[in-house]
Amino acid sequence: MKKTINIAVLVSGGGTNLQNIIDGIADGTLGRCRVAVVISSRPRAYALERAKAAGIDGICIQRKKFADPADFDAALLDALARYNSDLVVTAGYLTIFGQPVVDAYPNRIINIHPSLIPQFCGKGFYGLTPHERALEYGVKLSGATTHFVSLEADAGPIIMQKAVEVLAGDTPETLQRRIMEEAESVILPRTIKLFCERRLRVDGRIVTVLPPDNK
Repeated sequence: MKKTINIAVLVSGGGTNLQNIIDGIADGTLGRCRVAVVISSRPRAYALERAKAAGIDGICIQRKKFADPADFDAALLDALARYNSDLVVTAGYLTIFGQPVVDAYPNRIINIHPSLIPQFCGKGFYGLTPHERALEYGVKLSGATTHFVSLEADAGPIIMQKAVEVLAGDTPETLQRRIMEEAESVILPRTIKLFCERRLRVDGRIVTVLPPDNK
């Protein structure tokens, strides 16, 4: 029997993508996995309420509480280990990992970013900023990207992307909402499902999706 994958979901805000994961596990579409813990960078993040409602442990680990970045990394790694985390999913998480965290979970940290990387990504591109820049540049397509996390922000191997049309009259808020509904809510669960089915093979910066194992 295949092992159930323990997922740690890292959040900072409302937790819409967290809810999509919870719902996908509940209806069976994500396969053999469970959210073991939700870790927030903010004590009042609504995502923690979503976790509580689903009977999932939620904890807060704030970067600013640690004078030494190494102590923050150690606290995060301790929490991930306590919940036997097999996969780490960052869904709107606003804190950059240090080398110890990245090294401890090679190709086992997945991030969802609200643009078509390499557009509008990297340090400082979070919240409404990617959508503001997309509108400023006048692009016709934006979207979302799932990728494995590396030490550099939004620079790890790309797993999946989905484009969303930028419409006349869009504001950063309307574009953000549509990308979340039409792209993020689609590709993040799909990416997690592929990981849990062991169908993602990483060779350098190239991610290959393997065919399903029907045995």
